[in-house]
Amino acid sequence: MKVLLVAYDNDSHISFFPLGLAYLASACRLAGHEVRIYNQDVYHWPEEHLTNFLNNEAWDVIGVGVIGGYYQYRKLLKISVAINNSKNRPFFVIGGHGPSPEPEYFLKKTGADAVVIGEGEETFVELLSVLETSRSFKDISGIAFFDCDNGQFVQNKRRELIADINRIPFPAWDLFPMEHYALARMPNILNSQRCMIMLSGRGCKFKCNFCYRMDQGLRIRSSRSIVEEIKTLQDCYQIDYFAFYDELLMNSEQRVKELCQVFLDANLKINWECNGRLNYAKPDVLRLMKKSGCVFINYGIESMDEAALKRMNKALTVKQIESGIRNTLMVGISPGFNIIFGNIGETAQSLRMGLEFLLKYDDHSQLRTIRPVTPYPGSPLYYYAIEKGLLDGPEDFYERKHLNSDLLAVNFTDMSDDKVHRLLFEVNKKLIEKFHIDQSERHIEAAARLYLEKNVNFRGFRDV
Repeated sequence: MKVLLVAYDNDSHISFFPLGLAYLASACRLAGHEVRIYNQDVYHWPEEHLTNFLNNEAWDVIGVGVIGGYYQYRKLLKISVAINNSKNRPFFVIGGHGPSPEPEYFLKKTGADAVVIGEGEETFVELLSVLETSRSFKDISGIAFFDCDNGQFVQNKRRELIADINRIPFPAWDLFPMEHYALARMPNILNSQRCMIMLSGRGCKFKCNFCYRMDQGLRIRSSRSIVEEIKTLQDCYQIDYFAFYDELLMNSEQRVKELCQVFLDANLKINWECNGRLNYAKPDVLRLMKKSGCVFINYGIESMDEAALKRMNKALTVKQIESGIRNTLMVGISPGFNIIFGNIGETAQSLRMGLEFLLKYDDHSQLRTIRPVTPYPGSPLYYYAIEKGLLDGPEDFYERKHLNSDLLAVNFTDMSDDKVHRLLFEVNKKLIEKFHIDQSERHIEAAARLYLEKNVNFRGFRDV
């Protein structure tokens, strides 16, 4: 079958590589299907361009996947209109973190023919096979649809996860404009370095109340497979900075140490970053990470309020957070500080503690602000909001409440929305001012080395 997969425009100058789409494309091609990527993300085509594209070339199936963000939701609706208005409308499939927890709502809003729920490589390929033979959808695990005979919504049983993720083929990089994606900038990346996103595993073993994941549990790739992928990207695309986009690469001290040692034994000569856990941020682990090329670890801190951490089921303590950040800075790795505000029971003091922590420790490798917590559909916090009458399902969330990720969708505090927003403004004003003061000081120091010490290696006051 002829399959068109849409990489939607995320309004970024340089887009991050759409890794999930690339895995899906690879699985489809391995099954014998013809696959092409519609790169709206790179070329910023308006939706009318997609309609004309479909009018001028026939495709059997078109697929679009999005996360549960306000921007992605509205983008999906626009893309859906473009697809449905085409003269040669293909069979229309949606998937990803957005549609998966509320498939009936998304089918109604988009007019799509089917939703792939959760992990897509096997489900989508089986759906293509059924379409080729005109068999019933009712036996395909992991999809939802409206029955064409009676109009009833049908959600089939969830598909079993791919137990051995090492057998999933590498992403179909050759179908994408890799020269574009390699220019993405990450924390502490050199101007001369080329970057690519990777996964070393799928899932997370922790259960924070604000987090929605399509699939439960943790599955880890073999070190051999990871190194093979790194070497392939080095050889084919000259990639030397790798951004591991796992939910949690640092899922145990032993696992991190083993992976770092494999990188060193393979003499990879790379820089890399990952998502980490502060309870595993021990000096010996971090030193090995640094030695193997790690330059940035993105940490989910969420709050410096001990009671709030317990309520959100973070499985971290303030002591572990402070110790882990100090250890990370001590070995020379930049930490990413993710703090959110407004979870159940948080107060103005909770926010102030987060501010004080950031002002004390942030090394300003990125501009970091504190954002309000969002109860994304599928998360425990989403169902708590519905139970407490703060939210009335997916339509209320997407159409009325979740209008921007930096504004409250649901207020779980005892303060008014205006008070929460005023506090967020005051806190983030201080963080933004501190960031720019730090940047200014760095530029002045560079100027002093240039003019007073005659630094011949100076390359201009520029970021890229």
